[in-house]
Amino acid sequence: MAERKNPLKRGLPGSRGTAWLMESLALLRAQTGRLLFIAVIMQMLLGLSQVPFLGILVIISVPGLGAGLLEAFHVTSRGGAPAISLLFKPLASPQHRGRLFAMGALVFVIAVVTISVLLPASGSLPDEALLLRLQQGDVDALSELDPAFVSNLLMAFMVSIGISGTLSYMSIPLIWFKGRKLWPAIGEGMRALLVHWKAFLVLGVGVMALFLPVALLSSILLQLAAAGGVMAMVFTGLLMALLLLFQLVLFGTQYCAAKEIFGVDDEVIDEPPSPGDDQLVA
Repeated sequence: MAERKNPLKRGLPGSRGTAWLMESLALLRAQTGRLLFIAVIMQMLLGLSQVPFLGILVIISVPGLGAGLLEAFHVTSRGGAPAISLLFKPLASPQHRGRLFAMGALVFVIAVVTISVLLPASGSLPDEALLLRLQQGDVDALSELDPAFVSNLLMAFMVSIGISGTLSYMSIPLIWFKGRKLWPAIGEGMRALLVHWKAFLVLGVGVMALFLPVALLSSILLQLAAAGGVMAMVFTGLLMALLLLFQLVLFGTQYCAAKEIFGVDDEVIDEPPSPGDDQLVA
């Protein structure tokens, strides 16, 4: 087998970012129903994050579940039909789950620190009664929140997501498909983002261009759902499906980028390697 060129030696052209987006859409179109169903199952699991104690485990499982979605795209790219079990495959792997849980814990710490630093002083925080109403889904409680608090909270979330997304975008594929350990995966993934910055910049622009009509349609569906009536459930379902499809496009671009930069075809590690199989995770 010919030795693969160093993926971090020379940057890819910006046009590859557009190609990744188009490839992601093609993969999603090939197995829309199965991929969407897997995404629904993932969102249902993430809903358990509100459960005490269990919620922390769910939160740190997110990178592992994300790797499961990448595996579903991998199976799709090879002409297969992704099964629901693929979502849990990385977390069931003895070799990978510890590293993926560690990534989840790191993302969780980043979120906590970022929100703690960027939120205003405790004087502008909502009281416990208001927080309880929000947790119970009381929509009217939203209007009672301090606008400054909401603004700072949104900024904190955006910064947290930006940092976590940058760290994990290429590192999760490296952990799952290439068997990297956590810190080497983060380091190599960050270098990939820097070396191929043109392609990722164009990809980001393309994703934003796609997000605009999605946001507009989501706003329309949200207004229709708020009108109530029998059709409210239909419009709510369409809204959730639209948002999940957009999320799947993002996972698809993540897979396509990692596939081209690092090479993942037929390299998924299904079983823990034996002592003599180090070349599988090299």
